[in-house]
Amino acid sequence: MTPEPSTPQVPAAPTALRFGYGTNGLADLRLDDALALLADLGYDGVGLTLDHMHLDPLAPDLAARTRQVGRRLAALGLEVTVETGARYVLDPRRKHGPSLLDPDPADRARRADLLIRAVRIAAELGAHAVHCFSGTLPPGTDEKTAWDRLADTLTPVLAAATAADIPLAVEPEPGHLLATLADFHHLRHALGDPAHLGLTLDIGHCQCLEPLPPADCVSAAAPWLRHVQIEDMRRGRHEHLPFGDGEIDFPAVLAALAATGYQGLTVVELPRHSHAGPHFAETSLPFLRAAAARPPLTPATFPHPVLSTGTSAPTEGTPA
Repeated sequence: MTPEPSTPQVPAAPTALRFGYGTNGLADLRLDDALALLADLGYDGVGLTLDHMHLDPLAPDLAARTRQVGRRLAALGLEVTVETGARYVLDPRRKHGPSLLDPDPADRARRADLLIRAVRIAAELGAHAVHCFSGTLPPGTDEKTAWDRLADTLTPVLAAATAADIPLAVEPEPGHLLATLADFHHLRHALGDPAHLGLTLDIGHCQCLEPLPPADCVSAAAPWLRHVQIEDMRRGRHEHLPFGDGEIDFPAVLAALAATGYQGLTVVELPRHSHAGPHFAETSLPFLRAAAARPPLTPATFPHPVLSTGTSAPTEGTPA
């Protein structure tokens, strides 16, 4: 499969980009400290991963705690997108489990419940979107069954998102059932193209496995773009890298993103770097601002071999 062609409308003037940092890269900090740090550094917002250390979605008094976080965000002038990629928030033994694809309907319902809770939190916080992903194909499950499960399990989540007027932004994740832009369109069509189903585009994932270069992925994804994650990465290896350690032409990516008129946050995604989270938060924003002000590199600087399909699995590296 190849990404679905599109002709997004380009605004007369590029949109000024707003940058955030993901709390999954600041897991060693208390949430209040993390938010204060990001505000002090000049970030526009935060990608808030719901987890045991940062607004636990399963602990008591969720509504009161959410209101408190909302007041803190407002006081600091930070925008927010709600992310649901916590590794062990539902199951201490299974990373990202259970998923939307699990054979057990009760397990799938637990993941759907988490996403519905995330929608309610996002509505309370005034978030741009709720991020989610499909999960990996369970052993012994054929792809058609998995796609059917994904569509069925997301249906009540989309109903909640529609009622709350919060976009649900599905992320193509290397190694997952829904791994590419083409896979996103497969899901979109299967669900009847609902208005509140959008896309989380991870720029590193585009470099990792998409047929198109990352800047072209941004342009192709523009009509459905609701959330953006950004980090450096290398072709064929799913490893989130600090800026400058990979192969991505960031001036080209950011110019393409500004040209789409995208209104949400562009959130730094370095979940494996929490041990030095404050350092990378401090260095990432100047890098992005400088890249946004520079002209793109020439197309030949970083080769982008075209894949024969959109489903080839990259080397895992150290995925999120």
